[in-house]
Formats: sequence, structure tokens, C-alpha cells
Amino acid sequence: EKIAEKLATINCINVKPRRVLKGHQAKVLCSDWSPDKRHIVSSSQDGKMIIWDAFTTNKEHAVTMPTTWVMACAYAPTGALVACGGLDNKVTVYPLSLEDDVTTRKKTVGTHTSYMSCCAFPNSDQQILTGSGDSTCALWDVESGQLLQNFHGHSGDVMSIDLAPSETGNTFVSGSCDKMILVWDMRSGQCVQSFEGHESDVNS
Repeated sequence: EKIAEKLATINCINVKPRRVLKGHQAKVLCSDWSPDKRHIVSSSQDGKMIIWDAFTTNKEHAVTMPTTWVMACAYAPTGALVACGGLDNKVTVYPLSLEDDVTTRKKTVGTHTSYMSCCAFPNSDQQILTGSGDSTCALWDVESGQLLQNFHGHSGDVMSIDLAPSETGNTFVSGSCDKMILVWDMRSGQCVQSFEGHESDVNS
């Protein structure tokens, strides 16, 4: 209490929403900003992926997926692609174009043996990293669909992945329902560090 008395008063931060994007019919499970900082992709329990113009709140694309619970979505670094997946166990990539229906050129890149919970493009449009309820992470070649690397180490569902802030982009971290956080080398597929301390699922 004595220490607190000497600290300057901090004014409360008054955060107000700038835009409200309405269109999903159920829980929004994931969202991601585009590299141009104008667009947002969102995925929902309603089985839809929506591309929004964040300035106008207009929907530019609304894609109905083959299953409900679209759990993950991500923009590629160039903004030319978005990826998504969920209870269909697949990661599907959609090239974006204002002229075309994005579903006509969709491509299934890879398939897990359980739901896909998270995805991210590691520094290029050529590869995509995914996490799954099958307790693995995987690195895929977007063009060929080839599995480039499989990451085994968790004993529970992988719920989150995040890329290390590096230009080379060779390291990522994963969180799981096994209460563990693991750091991976994408080149070798090996876990290089583990963190234990949570008492329940690591969701993000």
C-alpha cells in the first residue's frame, strides 16, 4: 500500500468500437487482418468465412463451408490468399479476386486426422502451418499440397500456433490441451523448448 501511494494515478483508457461488422449467425471463432490493413477475414460456428471491408463494414465475400465450426482463418502475407478450416479436418486456400467467385478456385492443401484448430502463413504465400486436434502441427506446400514437415510432441489437441517475430521465420510456438507450450524449429521438425506451468488447456 505504501508503494502504491507513491505511484501516479493512471487515467482509465476509454476504448470505443470504431466499426461493428454484422453478418455471422453464430459464434465468431477466428479473425485476421489483411496485410493492407483494410480487410478482415472471419470464420464462424455458422459454417461461413467472410471477407470484410473494415472501413465500410461491407461484406466482399461470404463463403459457405462444407461443415459448421470454421475454427481457423488467416491471410497470406501478400493478401492474395486466405486459408481456413475446422471440423472438416482440412486446410483450404481461396485466391481472392473481386471479379470472380472465390469458391471457383479454392484448393484443399492438406488434411489432418482430426479438426483443424489454427493456421498461419510463415512469411510467404507458398507454405502454410496448421495445428490440429490430432495433437500435431504440420507444414504444407500450398501449390502441391505436399506435407513438408510434421511436428509431434503434444499429447493433447493443439489449440494455437504463433510464428516467432523473425524475418527468417523458422520458429513457431504451439499451445495445447496437454497444458504445454512447445517451441519448434520448422527446418528440423524438432521441439527446441518446452514450457510447463498452466493448469489447464492453452488456447491462445
